[in-house]
Amino acid sequence: MTSNDQSGSTRLATPADLDAVVSTLTSAFFHDPLWGPAFPDPSRRARQAAAMWRLYATSALRYPWTLVTPGAEAVAVWIPPGGTELTAREAEDLPELLAGAAGPEAARAILTVYDQLEAAHPGVPCFYLTLLGVHDDHRGKGLGMGLLARSLERIDAVGAPAYLESSNPANLARYRSVGFTPREEITTATGHVVTTMWRPAR
Repeated sequence: MTSNDQSGSTRLATPADLDAVVSTLTSAFFHDPLWGPAFPDPSRRARQAAAMWRLYATSALRYPWTLVTPGAEAVAVWIPPGGTELTAREAEDLPELLAGAAGPEAARAILTVYDQLEAAHPGVPCFYLTLLGVHDDHRGKGLGMGLLARSLERIDAVGAPAYLESSNPANLARYRSVGFTPREEITTATGHVVTTMWRPAR
């Protein structure tokens, strides 16, 4: 995500992109300070995490706000104002899905983190950047920040604010560079610090 080349095209993801989107998210968050250790066995992490990312990516495709680069090398999953990350049925089934993928202990820990993040959400309508990731094979080309910049152009066109949670401190300066400011620090149940960030409507 760090490069001077942030050019390139952006398009909306479709259901046909789902496998590529899941592959990118699984790769992008494999070593994430929060979501990597959530699946503590590295030999099984990719398979376990992919089950979770597939659920969230599938659900987000209900809205026309999952943006990707042409080959889904980079993915930005936005939930629009008034939307939800999961449907009521998906949220109900999430504990069983996580337990089946990673075991009951990991499932409980992940669900606790999700509860903490949800409790911190702003109480006003906004676009929520739930996931932004670049596949490891394509890092360093500016794809992530380029995709984020073009996403924000779309959001600015409808005059709405934006919100995100940064699970990696290395990304804070990048988010600041496109207008986000820190809002709150959350120490999750796993001991990791997540910084929530806000970008006012423009």
